[in-house]
Amino acid sequence: MEAAGANWGVVVVAAGRGTRMGTAESKQYLLLRDKPILVHTLERFQAMDDIAEVTLVVGEHDVDRCRAFVREYGLHKVKQVAAGGSERQHSVHRGLAALSGAVDWVMVHDGVRPLVTERAVRACMNGALQTEAAVLAVPVKDTIKQVNEAGVITATPDRRSLWAIQTPQAFRRSLLQQALDQAAKDGFLGTDDAMAVERLGVSVYVAEGDYTNIKMTTPEDLPYAEFLLASRERERGKES
Repeated sequence: MEAAGANWGVVVVAAGRGTRMGTAESKQYLLLRDKPILVHTLERFQAMDDIAEVTLVVGEHDVDRCRAFVREYGLHKVKQVAAGGSERQHSVHRGLAALSGAVDWVMVHDGVRPLVTERAVRACMNGALQTEAAVLAVPVKDTIKQVNEAGVITATPDRRSLWAIQTPQAFRRSLLQQALDQAAKDGFLGTDDAMAVERLGVSVYVAEGDYTNIKMTTPEDLPYAEFLLASRERERGKES
């Protein structure tokens, strides 16, 4: 089954405030190339014909300005701007509920990952269509150590089995709904959406992403993102 044959929706989660950026403004609203980081993210899905609609989940006090962004930047696929919950998982739950009934397949994406490529998004979509659940990830480059509370190394996992998980994460909508409903019933909070699905005993497929799909978290991420955008523009210039 190809991605183009399915009815896809996207939940973009941008309700967090994040403190590691060290700015008064929430990181998703910082400017990258004179546009908010969040707008760059939304434009990725706006440009993809496979995507039928997007729900944006933000902080309660940011709903109005994000609706203004939708109008200003012509983001007509953003059908809903919803207020998030106290935890990311709660925000995803609300975003999923806000998608129209026509959506059978859903991706969840961090609002502060503006550099995800169309190739990577499609890889994740096709992985989910084959298996019902897929995440983007990249192999870990560094040696990872497990360390106890005393600061002592307790184990060195085999690096070949370790992957750094990214977004988007893609699922059959009914499966993700079941997983989030069960997590809420059990009082379980996971650090990503795949964890909720894994609790149901469902296998989650890994689609290889790109190391450039960075999550904008700390101040040094901004100039790196500028560099990556400039590099992509130069590549497109060579191809044209």
